[in-house]
Amino acid sequence: MNFLRGVMGGQPTGPQPSGAETIQKLCDRVASSTLLEDRRDAVRALKALSKKYRLEVASQAMSHLIHILQTDSSDSEIIGYTLDTLYNIFSNDEEEEQDESEESSHGSEEIHPGLNFHLILTDGGPSSSGKQSSKPAHDENGQKQADDLGCQFTEIFIKEPENVTLLLSLLEEFDFHVRWPGVKLLTALLKNQCSQVQAVILVSPMGVSRLMDLLADTREVIRNDGLLLLQHLTKCNAAIQKIVAFENAFERLLDIITEEGNSDGGIVVEDCLLLLLNLLKNNSSNQNFFKEGSYIQRMKPWFEVGDENLGWSAQKVTNLHLMLQLVRVMVSPVNPPGATSSCQKSMYHCGLLQQLCTILMATGVPADILTETINTVSEVIRGSQVNQDYFASVNAPSNPPRPAIVVLLMSMVNERQPFVLRCAVLYCFQCFLYKNQKGQGEIVATLLPSTIDANSISAGQLLCGGLFSTDSVSNWCAAVALAHALQDNMTQKEQLLRVQLATSLGNPPVSLLQQCTNILSQGNKINRRGSKVQTRVGLLMLLCTWINNCPIAVTHFLHNQANIPFLTGQISENLEEDEQLVQGLCALLLGICIYYNDNSLENYTKEKLKQLIEKRIGKENFVEKLGSICKHELYSRAAQKPQPVFSSPDQMLFDHEFTKLVKELEAVITKAVHKSSEEEKKEEEVKKTLEQHDSIVTQYKELIREQDTQINELKTQVSSMKTQNEQLQASLTQQLSQLQQHKDQYNVLKLKLGKDSQQHDAHGEGAQVNGVQSEELSRLWEELEELKKQHGVLQGQLTEKDSLIEKMKSEGAHPVEGTAGSSENNSELQKELETLRAQVQSQSAEISQLQAERQELLKKAETLGMASAPGNADGSAAAAKITELEKRLSEVTAETEKIKEEGKIWSNLKVDLEQQVATANSSVAILQNEKSKLQQEVAESKKEQDDLLMLLADQDQKIKSLKEKLKELGEPIEEDDDLDTRDQYDDEDDEDDD
Repeated sequence: MNFLRGVMGGQPTGPQPSGAETIQKLCDRVASSTLLEDRRDAVRALKALSKKYRLEVASQAMSHLIHILQTDSSDSEIIGYTLDTLYNIFSNDEEEEQDESEESSHGSEEIHPGLNFHLILTDGGPSSSGKQSSKPAHDENGQKQADDLGCQFTEIFIKEPENVTLLLSLLEEFDFHVRWPGVKLLTALLKNQCSQVQAVILVSPMGVSRLMDLLADTREVIRNDGLLLLQHLTKCNAAIQKIVAFENAFERLLDIITEEGNSDGGIVVEDCLLLLLNLLKNNSSNQNFFKEGSYIQRMKPWFEVGDENLGWSAQKVTNLHLMLQLVRVMVSPVNPPGATSSCQKSMYHCGLLQQLCTILMATGVPADILTETINTVSEVIRGSQVNQDYFASVNAPSNPPRPAIVVLLMSMVNERQPFVLRCAVLYCFQCFLYKNQKGQGEIVATLLPSTIDANSISAGQLLCGGLFSTDSVSNWCAAVALAHALQDNMTQKEQLLRVQLATSLGNPPVSLLQQCTNILSQGNKINRRGSKVQTRVGLLMLLCTWINNCPIAVTHFLHNQANIPFLTGQISENLEEDEQLVQGLCALLLGICIYYNDNSLENYTKEKLKQLIEKRIGKENFVEKLGSICKHELYSRAAQKPQPVFSSPDQMLFDHEFTKLVKELEAVITKAVHKSSEEEKKEEEVKKTLEQHDSIVTQYKELIREQDTQINELKTQVSSMKTQNEQLQASLTQQLSQLQQHKDQYNVLKLKLGKDSQQHDAHGEGAQVNGVQSEELSRLWEELEELKKQHGVLQGQLTEKDSLIEKMKSEGAHPVEGTAGSSENNSELQKELETLRAQVQSQSAEISQLQAERQELLKKAETLGMASAPGNADGSAAAAKITELEKRLSEVTAETEKIKEEGKIWSNLKVDLEQQVATANSSVAILQNEKSKLQQEVAESKKEQDDLLMLLADQDQKIKSLKEKLKELGEPIEEDDDLDTRDQYDDEDDEDDD
């Protein structure tokens, strides 16, 4: 073990082996030792040599170390040594490697030449040890080589994805000596080969979940290193970011921030905020999850800093800066509009915006925090009417109180304020006016003569002061701010034309538009060339925004006779390179005057202005100058995002909204300049034709709307008629059911009366009358009742047939209009109808004869009834019951007739409704069909009458049989002739009595 003693610091005895030889022997011992203790000692020695002999250990021992992780996972000590050794191989951290020069000995000359370097500390200062401190170039090369080595070793390690999976499984071990080195090793792998390691972890089962468990570890060092690991894991990988977010990362991180003291916390709070930024930035899914989880409300305590704070530590400034960035991520203009609007509402309702405005107006806030707070408030209120209205109501704690907007504008036009702060105020003002016509009107109103208050400073006064000051940055900022007050607002463009400025005593006031053009024409009097360009660019952007899409403003601009010669002179001159941008903007302004010209001024119509361009400038030259705006480098930078970010005041030339205006107008102005008068006339004719077409289309649309209304009304009427018809059908059905119920009740009453009469006769004093058995009498009564029932049914059928015949008569006699038949056909039909009428009359006679026979049968039945019990009280009682029954029958019959009449009325109503819907045209074929139907119904009527006659014959036969039975019983029976003779005598007696 002499080589181990030499490595571990023992006294050298004799010639010592080189580092490579020592590492080779240790690798052999790791591979061949059967005892765990020997392997553990060898791995411990490799760990000690891994920093100094990084290349040799990596090239010779990596495979043995991986084998140790696979086979000796039960021994936490050897696993810990192995993980530390691998970490030393892969890691490029300066803190771990800066001790190399301090521990170097006589064997250092055998280290690989590429590893003999010095690392620069994190704070940028030089190292206090090592001879290489005087060679910074060599140090940089050495650091590069070390980084390359770490990446190469990492690439070799992750070629087998099972190695990364093995590390993830080791992280489940709770032992500190295993878990902590494993976290550091995985972090080093992510630093060196981030995307490749992310891909392996992403496909590993429960890989991300195992790493999320590190945040729940009670040991702070593991939890803190777990935060660093997750920071590298979530970089630029949306899939892993979503998984981490859904593993409850937001809840855990916010809990840690709260435990650590929010903005007053230490480096752990910073790590949590960096991880949150990774999860939310450019990830709309996580942002939506963060908002819906009500985590925005938990951000409010972060910004509870008051005026009583005497000092701000560097860590607190860093933490608060990251917190403000986190708020801006949620409301960034590049996010989907719906998501940004929802987050803005949440921030207002939970009081976060109010808290940010408190910081904005607080004293003692560091400049960089104040600048970032202004930018954050800007994006929280951008495009949100509620938030913009609240911001307009915020007042600064001054005496007297002033609106926050006025205080911020005072900083913007003050050249002694930091440049970044002035840019932030400009951005805040732009966001306040973005899609806020109400705010635009309030700003412009402060410039109008009727609203100016001499005792207070207004936003309009500050903007005018900055617009005409000697500071070019103030000129540019004020011009851009005023342009945003006019953006897409025709009303305010016209209102601003009323603004009058007093230039000097004794001179008449000048309009704001005229004063801007005067400053442009006098721009050469400014001493500094850069300032001159910046001021003129700002004023030209203001004028282009002002007169764009506003013919009245164009007329006011052209009314000044000096403006067009000035613009043409600027465009046609051969100026220096820095003045070419001014030429392009002048071309844009002149092009707007052409495109939005209403030809109200005779000297400056569209055609004359184009002729002027063609003669003095040239169309090609004009288009070239106009196109030079978009080719400018600063134009491309400004077009990328709304926030004005400039590294220096010299780069402050373009505004984001103005770049969109240039892109919109360049093509249409070029086309308008190249158009001839004939083409313009054709376009005007086409416009008129389109307008006429639009008017025709509008008329047709109105007609269609009216027709739709009528159709809807008719549909409503049809539906109401259908409903009424359904109601009538239901009522008719109900009436029919009631009629059937009355019939059933009538039948039940008849049966009950028959039974009562039988029982009464059975319990009479005389069980027999004149030798006639009571059973026979009851049977005869039953047969008589059955005959009455059959007679009633037959009578009902006859009544129905009568109504049918009457209906056929009425239908046959009804005239038919609009038919194509001739008079001969009508005469034939009349003959057929007469024949049918004769048949109907004959049938009516037969029916009356049958009714007479029925009356005779009833009389005979009554006679039989009286004869069955002459002079008996029981017979009189039975007769009384029969009379009562007949009375009830008549009542039910009357009610039935009433129901029938109602049914006929409903039927008639139904027929009327059907006749309204049906057409009035009928054909001869319909009459033929009716004729055949009538003939068929007459035949059926004859057949039914024959059946009735047969039934009456059967009744006569039954009556005869009853008479024979009565004769057999000894009852005196009169013959039909005697009865007829007696009836005649009775009739004559009645006549004599009369």
